[in-house]
Amino acid sequence: MANPTHKPRRRWRTGLVVVTATALVGTGVAVGTQQASAAACGEGSFNASAVLSGSTWTSRNGNTTVYTGTDMRAAVQAALNSLTAGRTSKQSVVVRGSGSISAGARISVPSYTILDVCGNITATGSGSGDNAPIYSRGTRDIEIRWLNVRGAPLYGIFMRNVNNLVLGQINMQVSGGLGVRIDNHGGDRAVKVRNIRIDNVYISGATNQGVETYGVDGLTVGTVTTRNVGYSGLLLNDTINATVGTVDAENTGTGTGYAAFRMANRNGRIGSSYPTNIRVGTVRARGGGRGIFCVSESGGAIIDRVDIANTGNNSVLIENCYNVTLAGASGTVSGGGEMRIAARTEFPPSSNIRFQNLTVSNTNIRWSPCTGTGNAVSNVTRTNSTLYWC
Repeated sequence: MANPTHKPRRRWRTGLVVVTATALVGTGVAVGTQQASAAACGEGSFNASAVLSGSTWTSRNGNTTVYTGTDMRAAVQAALNSLTAGRTSKQSVVVRGSGSISAGARISVPSYTILDVCGNITATGSGSGDNAPIYSRGTRDIEIRWLNVRGAPLYGIFMRNVNNLVLGQINMQVSGGLGVRIDNHGGDRAVKVRNIRIDNVYISGATNQGVETYGVDGLTVGTVTTRNVGYSGLLLNDTINATVGTVDAENTGTGTGYAAFRMANRNGRIGSSYPTNIRVGTVRARGGGRGIFCVSESGGAIIDRVDIANTGNNSVLIENCYNVTLAGASGTVSGGGEMRIAARTEFPPSSNIRFQNLTVSNTNIRWSPCTGTGNAVSNVTRTNSTLYWC
């Protein structure tokens, strides 16, 4: 693993506080000092708690004990269930201690809840369906401010039809499963979930996607860091009005067509057009499958900075996408598979794709087949790189 490198500091203004982050990449441990709130994990007051002492969990709400036993899942669920029913403002739960839950079980988070998990949740055994250590469906106004997941969960976090969601400091060092899934597949898929914020996620060892959204309107992402993940680092499906700070992926999607950053399934499409509404600060990829992959009628995206090297598949593949700029500011592409604009016959051809402000070495740039309009290359410096352009 390379020595840690400091990423630029970023500031996000939330409704109450200013959030600051300095990500450390390549450590193999939790990255970042970004705060999802003014307090570190477990600081401040909470409405309820689940605390491990020895081998016994005790859950309390105020002076009332709501659970005593050895089952972490039951303890955390009891604390969550003890919060005021039917509330319309947020109440909070802190978990102090580490334990395990079955991969075939879940902790269900209700609406108007803040959760700090100051310890590890380890998923054990096997399961099926949409179970996850942290799960919610058909809810709103949830903050998972701190969470560490270990083991092999089906999903580390699964949020279905959840509006006004905040994921703060999320660390998953796992041996299987999908890291974070946020979607709108619990009902009418024409209705997107809204107002999703992901501050800082580190995922290693997942065998599926790192972070995946499907059917989101209004997404703000700080940093997604993936190491040794089976599919994509960050995958956006049918998601619009998204701002992403950094995607940093190493050995992500190795041997596959997945990518450090992937857009699919009409991602960025608003109505029947592709106005610029997906904005990405930086995509960094080392090894793995592809660096950047846009597919299946997606687009409306500007990626400001790219740093891609030695991918096993295409360094960049833009296939049946529209209005995509790479790079808005600057970037380097070195080695790996060629940069390509492509098209399948079942969709309209790729159009208004711009490769610009790039230094490309030891890989080619290709537009094939020669369909589509408005595709352009400008301000690209090539070394040992052939341009095949229509």
